[in-house]
Order: sequence, then C-alpha cells, then structure tokens
Amino acid sequence: MARYDLIAVYLMASKRNGTLYLGVTSDLLNRGLEHREDRFPGFARKHGCKLLVWWEQQDDMLSAIAREKDIKKWNREWKLNLIERTNPQWRDLYEDLLLPQHLRKHDDPWHEER
Repeated sequence: MARYDLIAVYLMASKRNGTLYLGVTSDLLNRGLEHREDRFPGFARKHGCKLLVWWEQQDDMLSAIAREKDIKKWNREWKLNLIERTNPQWRDLYEDLLLPQHLRKHDDPWHEER
C-alpha cells in the first residue's frame, strides 16, 4: 500500500544544467532515496539524475499527476528557469526533507505551506 507522506512533483538533475528527470510520487523522501541509491533501472539511473533540485508539494495524486503532465510539456529552458528561480545554487534539496516539517526551508517564495 502506498504511503502518502509527501505527495510531490519533482525534478532530479545529474549536475547543474545537466540531464533532468521529472517525476511524481506519493512519498518524496523515499523516492529521493531510491534515486540516490540507483534502486531502479530507467532514465534517471542511466543519466545519473541523483540531485533533487526542485519539488512542489501537492494535495493529492491527481493534482500531482496533472502538474507533472503540464511541466512535461514545457521546454527545457522553462524547466531550467523553474529551478533557477527557486534553487539558484542547484543545491541538493533532499537533505532538507530529513528535517521536521516546521524546520524545512523551501526556497520558493511562491510556495505556500499546506
């Protein structure tokens, strides 16, 4: 059974301005770890996308999937701008997920706490 700990759309990167992987999950903490540890074969593993450079929390999986589909239509430049606007240093945001919710620092000024 799926855990719904942190429903999110997210972008992983191989490095700054490197290969990008867009995904959706019901458990961002676990999914980020799976990417970091190369647990599953596929695009992200093949291209070394291990850095969580952007994420956006959603209220439910239907909203998350809809948002992912929208972003998948974007060109690369728009995705890079999304990352640059919210994470200009291209920090790996995974470590932030390990903090308790009230201590997390989300760099997105438009991000609303839910």
